[in-house]
Amino acid sequence: MEGPHDPQPPLAASDELGLVATGISALVAKRILETKGDAVSAPTAHTDPISGATSDDPSPLAPHTGPKSDTAPEVVIVGAGPAGLAAAAELGRRGISALVLERGGSVATSWRRRYDRLRLNTSRWTSNLPHARYPRTAGLFPSRDDVLSYLEDYAAHNRIQIRCGMLVERVDRDADHWTLTISGEQMTAAHLIIATGHQHTPLIPAWPGREQFNGRLLHSAEYRNPREFQGADVLVVGPGCSGMEIAYDLAEGGANRVHVAIRTQPNMILRQAGPLPGDVPATLMYRLPAQIGDRQTRLIRRLTIGDLSAHGLVPPKEGIMSRSHREGKAPAILDKPVINAIKQGQIEIVAAVDSLDATGVVLTDRTRLEPDVVIAATGYTTGLEPLVGHLGLLDDRGVPLIHGGPASAPGLRFIGYQPRPAQVGYLGAEATRAAKQIKKELTSR
Repeated sequence: MEGPHDPQPPLAASDELGLVATGISALVAKRILETKGDAVSAPTAHTDPISGATSDDPSPLAPHTGPKSDTAPEVVIVGAGPAGLAAAAELGRRGISALVLERGGSVATSWRRRYDRLRLNTSRWTSNLPHARYPRTAGLFPSRDDVLSYLEDYAAHNRIQIRCGMLVERVDRDADHWTLTISGEQMTAAHLIIATGHQHTPLIPAWPGREQFNGRLLHSAEYRNPREFQGADVLVVGPGCSGMEIAYDLAEGGANRVHVAIRTQPNMILRQAGPLPGDVPATLMYRLPAQIGDRQTRLIRRLTIGDLSAHGLVPPKEGIMSRSHREGKAPAILDKPVINAIKQGQIEIVAAVDSLDATGVVLTDRTRLEPDVVIAATGYTTGLEPLVGHLGLLDDRGVPLIHGGPASAPGLRFIGYQPRPAQVGYLGAEATRAAKQIKKELTSR
């Protein structure tokens, strides 16, 4: 599998992968096998499958009593996605009243708009919110609908107080409290948690000629399924998780031709290789020096994906962990059928987009394509600038300078803006940390 240039005969792939799994994941696998499987409503203590930590709450799923409708909440939370719900539940578990403001019409609005075939890139074992595991019926990698059901059950079980249709437009500091502007009205809060997510506002690059393109241009956030693209030539821009999976969905769903344009060669890893899902060793390796994690993930890629250089995908010099630590960017987490589709020519890799005109797309290598549709899988921004940009709390990417639990300013916290392996499980830990700090601040007043 390594190719004729190797000076020594390679080990069999199963032997090498076994060494990797043994060296990296034995303890993790043991903990996961010991703790997997309980449904959201199961009244058992929660054990984190990575750290092994067990909650000190003897009855973690016993519902707490939420604030009365006429009682001002002690904490206001913006966003009813996983981070906001986890924060509200962890505060309630400590006897602190919280109100969640959601711009959409229901819990987890953004998840409802995801494409149909979406499954979590991380396993259910590492994607739990505090004190609530996914049911076994969700499978190893929960689907979009599984995630929605889980979050709805989580909100109901924890009696989280949520107000929908509340678009928070701006946050200001006034004396000893925060003032939120909501559709022209104002609300105050001594403690405020912003948890709107790091994938909030779809981003489409300002390619020259974009406005002149007569074909259809959309962001991957608008994509649902391949039905409306049958028989079409489609260019997907961006080789990340969504871009590659959408390209595969299109190729399998009847698109005439599918190209994927790439600017930066992606790091890639299979969603599952061998007995363990990829997020399990990745979560452990993230805690090691980046160079060690890079070596291990390069080996895993070579054994499980192989050499795709002939198909336009060259392993980047910067490894998975180094890039993740430097830029906060996750690798492209793919399934084996996606790799096979690339090898078989169902998905064609091309150079980056340089410009558009009325009838086509010019690539950076001067190749010209004339797709019917361009789907920009080009990421998101946090969308925090209108909300808090004037407070000097964001970096040049719009990411909070201080986040993950500690206060960015007195009484203000951001949760869910720090990409990590097993992201949902990690933001649950952030929520717990924030709730503990707020409890300490409230009791010390």
